[in-house]
Amino acid sequence: MEAFAQFIPLILIFAIMYLLLIRPQQKKLKDHQAMVAALRRGDQIVTQGGLIGKVSKVKDDNEIEVELADNVKVRVVKSTVAQVISKTEPASS
Repeated sequence: MEAFAQFIPLILIFAIMYLLLIRPQQKKLKDHQAMVAALRRGDQIVTQGGLIGKVSKVKDDNEIEVELADNVKVRVVKSTVAQVISKTEPASS
């Protein structure tokens, strides 16, 4: 019984670390993945490098084409999108 009592503080520390650090980080990662998966043409985005542009084409599962200015288009890896400033409305059928 004494051996188990010595592990109680260690178990409590791990539980607190899980609740305060690990779980919120997993939620943030899940939200970011959902945001990246929902990117569509016309969305205005901010990259992790601070570039602001409009999505002109979703190329494949991992890459998008972003228009930074008139006739200035760059290829960007989807996971580097930090924020979606404005979403476009889906076209009505």
